[in-house]
Amino acid sequence: MFHKAIRINRFAIQLARSLLMQTTMGSEKPCLPNGDCDLVTRLPIRFSADESWVVTRPFFPGGEARVRNVCARIAELSDDDVAEMLANVKANFDSRHRHIDLVWHEHFNQAAKLVPSLGSASDSRKLLIGSYFTMEYAFASAALFNPSITWHPDQSGIGEGSLRFIMSLRATGEGHVSSIVFRTGVIGANHEIDFDPVPEHRYRMKVSPDRRFEKPLFCRKLRELVVDEDAMNLVMDSLGNGFTIVELEHAIEKAHQDHPDMYWLGETTSSMTWLARENYMVTISPDASIPEMVIFPQSDNESMGIEDLRLVRFVDDDSTVRYFGTYSAYNGTHVLPQLVETSDFHELHIHTLNGAAVQNKGMALFPRRIGGQYCMSSRIDGENLYLMFSDNIHFWETATLMDAPRRPWEFIQIGNCGSPIETSEGWLLLTHGVGPMRRYCIGAMLLDLDDPFRVIGDLREPLIAPSEQEREGYVPNVVYTCGAIMHGDCLFVPYAMSDAATGFAVVPLQRLLDQLLRS
Repeated sequence: MFHKAIRINRFAIQLARSLLMQTTMGSEKPCLPNGDCDLVTRLPIRFSADESWVVTRPFFPGGEARVRNVCARIAELSDDDVAEMLANVKANFDSRHRHIDLVWHEHFNQAAKLVPSLGSASDSRKLLIGSYFTMEYAFASAALFNPSITWHPDQSGIGEGSLRFIMSLRATGEGHVSSIVFRTGVIGANHEIDFDPVPEHRYRMKVSPDRRFEKPLFCRKLRELVVDEDAMNLVMDSLGNGFTIVELEHAIEKAHQDHPDMYWLGETTSSMTWLARENYMVTISPDASIPEMVIFPQSDNESMGIEDLRLVRFVDDDSTVRYFGTYSAYNGTHVLPQLVETSDFHELHIHTLNGAAVQNKGMALFPRRIGGQYCMSSRIDGENLYLMFSDNIHFWETATLMDAPRRPWEFIQIGNCGSPIETSEGWLLLTHGVGPMRRYCIGAMLLDLDDPFRVIGDLREPLIAPSEQEREGYVPNVVYTCGAIMHGDCLFVPYAMSDAATGFAVVPLQRLLDQLLRS
């Protein structure tokens, strides 16, 4: 479980730095055939499942008839009974959620769409009805794993030589549904790590109806769905260059009213509605902190989970800074790569990715353009490493093979472990490899800065392999990360242990680069 705050104590830091100095000053030691490279020092940090972390969700079992039955039973209660029951529910749950009344109001309004007569109920009865259609969900009760880490957008108020970071984690709860949560903290000048306190409450980020769609981009994505061009233009011509989902729905309704005999219109408008719902925006209150928010599945594509967010701080050619993250949307049958974009982590835009090369899992964006184009590492065939280039971050049409499994510990498959990190010697790309007995290890390779297809070097043995203490879990014998961070002369690697928990390792950067250059 998390404590209110996690701080690596001074003894542990001194021990870690001592080990780093030993490996830096000592002679080169070979990597162990069944273990780590000797560069790695594990830190005494562990993030595990926590069943006490809960968010609220709508709870509407059984459809419209069931909702009507529940509301009819509540309608038979006296005002005194309603007041007493509401007081009891508030006493039980008010301390567990900030603004629980607002949640109940929201869920009452959803029920009222099915039972319009509820509009005349008293405020207390509305709240009680809303409470019946609300449930708690323990979003991290099963596992907390597959972390990614990047710069925090706010670097103010920290000591010289320090770095504030934001770390994402995949949280898994009931039904093995995955969501994304965050921790923040500071890496100090002496490599000490302070994690900010765990917040008292957590919130599901809410879909905003204010999301505006750019018509040219929306139409280009629609065409990839192979819609009827005339039907598409019929709706889109009535909209401005920017529109909301509400405006789109009104345009669709009018098109159906004006053209009732256009039987093929329905297929196209269904695709429009689906696309708008898959490209959504979620927000959190401006006074809420980043660790309070939970990105919970919202769309059909994500209905069974948002998996393995790979965060990157992207600096464009004009020095504009944005944060992107690629993740796998899972609907119980298919996996679809998606993209999240934000500047402050309080408003996040979710985008579908399009193009023939948008396949499989594990797409990771480079932190800047290369030759004027976006660049992405991917594993489109499930086995080999590819590079993809595009002038539009939403569309990826081609992928070119960069590397294939060559070492025994990666003969099954290789893939990236997050976005590459730019160093003076080249792009440092952490990789994962799968070997005998489906054993996952973390490796590393160095790519040329101007031509990332050119592999300067790669580790012959894993950088991090599952230890005896890390090999037991939901998926045994796995270590995995979705992104590391460089600070000072060290590489900090949060990593998952057997799809259950998360640990932290630190690696002396120059030693790692030297080993890669000699490979």
